[in-house]
Amino acid sequence: MSSRLPKPLQDPSATSSQPSAKPSNLSTPKALGKKTTADGSHLLAAVKKKKVWPRRLKYFYYRFVRLQGSPKALARGLAAGIFAGLFPLFGFQTILGVAIAALIRGNKIMAAAGTWVSNPLTYVPIYALNFQVGRWLLGDRSGAVAIPQEQSLQVWMEMGADITLTLFVGCAVMGMLCAIAGYFGGLRLIHWGRRQRSKRRSS
Repeated sequence: MSSRLPKPLQDPSATSSQPSAKPSNLSTPKALGKKTTADGSHLLAAVKKKKVWPRRLKYFYYRFVRLQGSPKALARGLAAGIFAGLFPLFGFQTILGVAIAALIRGNKIMAAAGTWVSNPLTYVPIYALNFQVGRWLLGDRSGAVAIPQEQSLQVWMEMGADITLTLFVGCAVMGMLCAIAGYFGGLRLIHWGRRQRSKRRSS
């Protein structure tokens, strides 16, 4: 007759208190696949974003070349817009550019587009340069003047009449120089673009 020894009793509370080891989601192939997919999607989005700007520039270039009108009229409109855009007349740059284009028989659409030479990315460097040119022309040897980060005509007016006059003198001179450069550069670009179009049509 064999004697059976009783099995040792286990405490139920001790069993339930032991934490169950769960595999980390990061170590599973499914989680790794999700992470790889997310990284790939971010990389693909960044690549697509870089490709957008060349396409946009190409689109605006073709719109620029295909505008109706003589090349000289288009170039005069561009020059008028660039001249107006170099003044801190926020809200009135387009009106001024179109008005100048009408006086010199330039293309009004090109004048409106040319005013975008000054935009939120170029406000500060453009007007800082114009102000320094105005100081040099007027022989101002006073101390350095802080250029306001918030660009508006009211902000410049609040800095005093002397500062505003210096800025506008610089804007007038730089506006004339940039308008002349814009006219000849735009005229050459329009002629070149139209020659390329005619070559493609003939081929």
